[in-house]
Amino acid sequence: MSNLNYLSGLGPIWPPGLMPPGLSYMPDTQRTLVLLKPDALQRDLLGEIIRRFELKGLKIVALKFIRLSDEMLTEHYSHLADKPFFASLKQFMMQTPVVGIVLEGIDCVESVRKIVGATNPRSADAGTIRADFSMNVPSNLIHASDSVENAVTEVKRFFKEDELFSYEKITDRFQFGEGI
Repeated sequence: MSNLNYLSGLGPIWPPGLMPPGLSYMPDTQRTLVLLKPDALQRDLLGEIIRRFELKGLKIVALKFIRLSDEMLTEHYSHLADKPFFASLKQFMMQTPVVGIVLEGIDCVESVRKIVGATNPRSADAGTIRADFSMNVPSNLIHASDSVENAVTEVKRFFKEDELFSYEKITDRFQFGEGI
């Protein structure tokens, strides 16, 4: 869509005519899902992980604890259903609540994937969340949407529309373009 008031695949982020001034320079704003897994919670890494996204300039537009059910996990990880580790993955993900986060920013999906690192922490680039804080799969701390299309589906899977917030931050102007 040519209207810059739209997020990729998610529709308008501000009601017509209410787009905050100065944000027309954000050409490819996206939203993506992040789930902080039970090992992140148990190891007291929630703040450190969230801090990395904030330092990058990504905006938190939703944040909550989620108690995942067997049904939710079967749907979310359906692409892994035939793998021998599927049952243990679901069991791991139901040990504690997870932290669900929706982040927003320019090329957000790709940016988050770079910050998170490769699925196997031992293969992840130094400086990524997984390389710095984990050694094994599935205890790799975090799930992040792997494409814009999957991000749209996953955000809708874990968050209701009224749980997603749109707001202007003064830092948007500095991190994404024109300044004040």
